[in-house]
Formats: sequence, structure tokens, C-alpha cells
Amino acid sequence: MADVHSKETRSYNMSQIKGKNTKPELLVRKFLHKNGFRYRLHVKDMPGKPDIVLPKYKTVIFIHGCFWHGHEGCRYYVVPKTRTEWWLNKINGNTVNDSKAETALIAAGWNIIKIWECELKKTTIENTLTTLITSIT
Repeated sequence: MADVHSKETRSYNMSQIKGKNTKPELLVRKFLHKNGFRYRLHVKDMPGKPDIVLPKYKTVIFIHGCFWHGHEGCRYYVVPKTRTEWWLNKINGNTVNDSKAETALIAAGWNIIKIWECELKKTTIENTLTTLITSIT
């Protein structure tokens, strides 16, 4: 199946997708800061460059986009109908990299919290953020 967009349009669309400072990430950061937690962002020398690092609690938080990290069973994870094989390789590569980073962090004694984009929607955000605090402390 051919792409519905021209190569230029697709390229522009993809260039607009951010890897840092996404809306879900900003929601979590604002909540943590408001509740007195101080953190570092995207620490380059840590496996997987965690989105949020709480050194005081030896905890890292990964905020995963459901599509980009292949959130199984999630309504936001839909395999594209065009270039399916390429996309599956991309997403599977992301999940493999996630697993490697988590394994390395656990071996180094870090507590890992994974938050999915779908857990930050209006109906679930309050529960997710409340659970987050209890997971940290």
C-alpha cells in the first residue's frame, strides 16, 4: 500500500515529532515539581537516557509513547498499514533498547518506573500520578 502523503509531506510530519519535552513528559514533570520532587532530565550517561531521574530516590522514570514503544493491548498502538515491516522493525527495536536499558539500570541498583502515554489521559491521570508518588517513596 502506498503512502497517502508525498515524500516531502511525510518528511515534514515526521520532523515535527519530538523525543523530549513531550506533553505527557511535561505533565509528569510539573506534577513532581509541584509535590516537592527535584529531578534531572534526559541524563545522557545513563542507559536509555531516562526522561526523569530522581537521584535522591535512586529512581528513574520513563514516559513511553504507546505507539513508539509498542504498548501491547493499547488502543493508541496501531500498526500502520503502509510500510508495515519497516514500522514493526522500528518499534521492535525500541522495545529491545528499552529492555536493555532497564536491565542495565536494575543491575546498577536503580528503581524503574514506566508510565505509558495512555495512562496520562483525562480518565486515568489522577490515579497514575497518585500511584507514581507511592512508587517513588
